[in-house]
Amino acid sequence: MCGTARGDSGGDRESHSAATEAGDTDLAGNALAFLAYQAVSGDQKAGVEIAAQSCATIGPDAPAGVRALLHERLAWACAVAGLATECERALAAAGTALATVGDASQPDWVSWVDTTELQILTGRCWTELRRPPRAVPVLETALAAYDDTNARDKALYLSWLGDSYLTAGEVEQAATTANRALDLAEGVASVRPRARLTPLLKRLDAHRGLPAVHAVLEKAVAV
Repeated sequence: MCGTARGDSGGDRESHSAATEAGDTDLAGNALAFLAYQAVSGDQKAGVEIAAQSCATIGPDAPAGVRALLHERLAWACAVAGLATECERALAAAGTALATVGDASQPDWVSWVDTTELQILTGRCWTELRRPPRAVPVLETALAAYDDTNARDKALYLSWLGDSYLTAGEVEQAATTANRALDLAEGVASVRPRARLTPLLKRLDAHRGLPAVHAVLEKAVAV
């Protein structure tokens, strides 16, 4: 899913160079998008600039799925940088691209980009921007249809929903959501869900007196 993948920056630079030399603008844009993802956590301005460059690299004739994916990654970079207007614009561009996919052939590496994935990314962006009224409905809708067999990813995305609930002052709902995410993350061969839940659990600690909060914090210690 968009925003959750991590790559090696040196490898992505090499991929960008190789794709550029081969004249493959789609793969060149994708490599830049990965570089943007890595950059934005340390240098937000650079991350946004690289993500915007990735979208400009592919051009309007790129496959719709590619355009959707790279605009999603631009939206995420903008969200991390606190650029709400730019984020919303990039999300709209991703949605417009997805609406034109139709039966046209798409590269295999964008086959997972669909409307549900865009909904989840949209909710994550608004969570990052501290806009729970916009984040919560879209995450609730998308995750209700998201199968529990995708336990790692669903646990990750529930952490963003819990974060937005807590920002909105819905403490019990945040605790219930964190509890569900812990259940899904148990036994998953990845440390990312638990790492993503840790800041939410720390925020919940201020409300330990509430039964739902106490229960999830005790579970977190026991797991």
